[in-house]
Amino acid sequence: QAAFELDKLVQIMTKYPELVIHATSHTDARGPEAYNAGLSERRAKTTVQYVISKGIDASRITGMGKGESEPKIDCSAGCTKEQHAENRRSEFLIVSGAPMTE
Repeated sequence: QAAFELDKLVQIMTKYPELVIHATSHTDARGPEAYNAGLSERRAKTTVQYVISKGIDASRITGMGKGESEPKIDCSAGCTKEQHAENRRSEFLIVSGAPMTE
């Protein structure tokens, strides 16, 4: 699933060669906070390396892990497996080079 989504990103970045992306990886709140911070950093690094391995120049993508610091869903009162899964995610922000719409 992740490779399929990243391949779609690579296709878009190939189509728009001026596009620069910042990837942010997040974890759910289960597990120690320090572990989750490191896990999200590793995921972000893996994401960046994958995109570069597909031929995208390293200057066009950066990544950062946020650990459990920015959940989509607040799980302080408990969450279902599905809600935890929503908190485990990667997000992609267009930094520059977005195509102009008419």
